Amino acid sequence: MLRSLSIRDYALIETLEVDFDSGLNIITGETGAGKSILLGALKLLLGERASTEAIRGGAKKAVIEGVFDNANEGRLPDLLRAHEIEPDTSGVLIIRREVASGHSRAFINDTPATLDVLREVASHTIDLHGQHEHQSLLRTETHGELLDNFGGLGGLVDTYQAHYRTVADLTRERDDLVEREAELRQQKELIGFQIDEIDRAYLRVGEKEELEAERRILENAERLYEATAALYEMLSESEDALYDRLVVVRNQLQDLARIDASFEDTLGEVRSAEIILKEATQFLQDYNARIEFNPERLDEIRERLGELDFLARKYGGTIEAVIAFREEIGRTYDLAANFEAAISKLNGNIEAAQAKLSKAAYRLSQKRHEVAERIEAMIGVELATLGMPHAQFVVQFRLQEDSGGWIAFPEGAKARRVAAFPAGADLIEFLLSANLGEEPKPLTKVASGGEVSRIMLALKTILAKSERLPILVFDEIDTGVSGPIARRAGESMHRLAQYHQIIAITHLPQIASLGDTHFVVEKAVEGGRTKTHIHRLDEAERAEQIALLLSGDAVSEATLQSARELIQSGRNEE
Repeated sequence: MLRSLSIRDYALIETLEVDFDSGLNIITGETGAGKSILLGALKLLLGERASTEAIRGGAKKAVIEGVFDNANEGRLPDLLRAHEIEPDTSGVLIIRREVASGHSRAFINDTPATLDVLREVASHTIDLHGQHEHQSLLRTETHGELLDNFGGLGGLVDTYQAHYRTVADLTRERDDLVEREAELRQQKELIGFQIDEIDRAYLRVGEKEELEAERRILENAERLYEATAALYEMLSESEDALYDRLVVVRNQLQDLARIDASFEDTLGEVRSAEIILKEATQFLQDYNARIEFNPERLDEIRERLGELDFLARKYGGTIEAVIAFREEIGRTYDLAANFEAAISKLNGNIEAAQAKLSKAAYRLSQKRHEVAERIEAMIGVELATLGMPHAQFVVQFRLQEDSGGWIAFPEGAKARRVAAFPAGADLIEFLLSANLGEEPKPLTKVASGGEVSRIMLALKTILAKSERLPILVFDEIDTGVSGPIARRAGESMHRLAQYHQIIAITHLPQIASLGDTHFVVEKAVEGGRTKTHIHRLDEAERAEQIALLLSGDAVSEATLQSARELIQSGRNEE
């Protein structure tokens, strides 16, 4: 549950601290007092984008922080770890948003988090239902999602969508290939020439570097021969050869070492130098003997390097690039040469993928029909409780016939081809008959504002019982209802509060009187500036606030007594 909400320098709020309880938390206040500001701050914790215009004038940044209990249940701990956020062992979850000029930051348990992560985490914690959200019921495209949420069909929807993406990708690949057919056939002759030109060169990675090294040696053969001969002479063959002089040094050190052992180390180093010098001499002699004067080979190398440079300039800049280009055009040539086979293979893959899609769509549709029966029955009960005893709520299913559709639904001995949509084959729409004897019709045509609100409350009630979202926030969901119906709506919320913590912003005394905890939002001028405050009401204050909601103006003893009776009747019903 949401244990506390702290707000600083946000809109009209300078500082605000509010501690919520479990059960039904009621928030009331005059229009413009700041209830929407409170809700806006809460939405920031849920990952809504922030506007710097919301920062209180004169402040550098706005800070909103929510502290949640029991966050060590369900999938939330694993979700936090997946995003490298360490869950608190006591189950406390702290979400903070900071909004400053030009940027905003989010933190979960003091770890920086992106808005996407914040939204994902918050979606497992709070369900916020705004006062205009019930209008979503009038958009047919939301009906399937509501049904899937109620039935917990997310896994089946994910499976369907994975197959849908596979079919879409394969179909797009085939269509692209068909569009390229003429282009491929035109390119085939050119590509064939390029392949032949490259293949005749027998390219090999590293060949150019090897040839350049060999060319350098052949071009400098005379210099190499003269230099190695001169060095060999200097080291070993001249009258004053370096090797002979080193032998004299070694012999003298041997004599000295017999007298004084301290010469042993130096003697060892000279012996090592003697070995190294002897090896160097041998290398020079061998190298000099191997030197080849071969102008024919040099011409071959220069010609080959010219061929390699030509191909590199023409096809990519390097031999490696030419080889990669050859592989690429090879695939294109094979495709052009075997176009019909490629199309046939793709068609086979598409057919197999469509079979899997059809199976997933049919299974999803069957489950949806089962869920729809439960929804119809449960919403019927809730609507009766909310003052619509003769209402009939119907979930209508349609399939769109399509001879070329991706999905084949079994129908007797034949298959029925239907269109595939991103979330399934079903076109789902909620219908309503509000009065006895009337045929159910689309909500958009028959439901009044108050009826839509009651249907949404009924949906939220049954959805909340099936889901385990710990916190539900209702922002004037009672729009369009009053009198006894408002009382029943409040009773429905109160029953729902046995499963979840509920925070409800309302203007109806019938609902406010059923709250377990009651807060009032007020606006006041302090020091020449308008500020919004919220405080918890005690018993006397609560009766006075409900009396004010009843009268809409000044509070009299009669309205106070009515408010007390309203509160007491709610307690008697518990």
